[in-house]
Order: sequence, then C-alpha cells, then structure tokens
Amino acid sequence: SWDKGSRSQHFLGGTAAEIRGARAIAQTRMSINARSRLDGVEVDAVCSGRFFDRVEKREGVWRISRRSVIYEKDRIDPVDPNARISLDAELLARFPEGYRHLAYLQTKNGARVNPNLPTARGEALEKLVAEAKAWLAAQ
Repeated sequence: SWDKGSRSQHFLGGTAAEIRGARAIAQTRMSINARSRLDGVEVDAVCSGRFFDRVEKREGVWRISRRSVIYEKDRIDPVDPNARISLDAELLARFPEGYRHLAYLQTKNGARVNPNLPTARGEALEKLVAEAKAWLAAQ
C-alpha cells in the first residue's frame, strides 16, 4: 500500500480472444512492477503473466464479467545494485514459482497472499481453463 511505501504499476501487452456468440475468453499479456522495501532495502519486484478474462456482450457492449490472473514468472532485485537482500528460503518456498518473489515481498510487508493462484502449469490453471471453456461452450 502507499502508506507502507509500496507502489505498483500494471503494464498490458497484446490480447488474444476466442469468441463464441456473445461470449469470449480473452488473454492479455501483463506485467506487475512493484517497488517496496524488504528488510530496510528498497527493491523492485516484477511479475509477468496473463489476465484471463471471461467477456460477455450485453446490450451491444462487451464487458469483462470475470478476471483471473495467470502468474508465469517473477523476480526481485535491490534498486541499488550495490545493496544485498537475503531471502528466507522456507518462506519463499511456500509460494509457487510463478509469483513467489512478489508473494514473498507482500507477505514480509504484512499482506496475506493466496498460495494457490494459477501459474503457467498445474491444477489451478487446468481448473481455470476447463471452467472457462465450459462457460464459453454453454452459451
């Protein structure tokens, strides 16, 4: 949060959509850039992935009806290249590969982070995609 000195920005890339009638699944490349402090050291965390959206056309207007995020990879670096950070391997290992550094930073700064969000591989991704495909086909 701003009060704790954390600032973040989301950057969007290209979108691919599968459209069936008045429903669509849209996937948009995205990147989250967050600047915060970790144990007194100013750091940048960068997380890349995709917004995975269910989109519906209602009364002639397309709108997102549900947004999910698929986290693919991330990293954390000190802003000052001469600074050093030390990560708690046990805490880091609690989170999946796709967003573990961002989750680590958020956890160290007092946030509660869901350790079961969709990543580039795994059950959470398979479930998300299967449910969305069924929703798209049911139209």
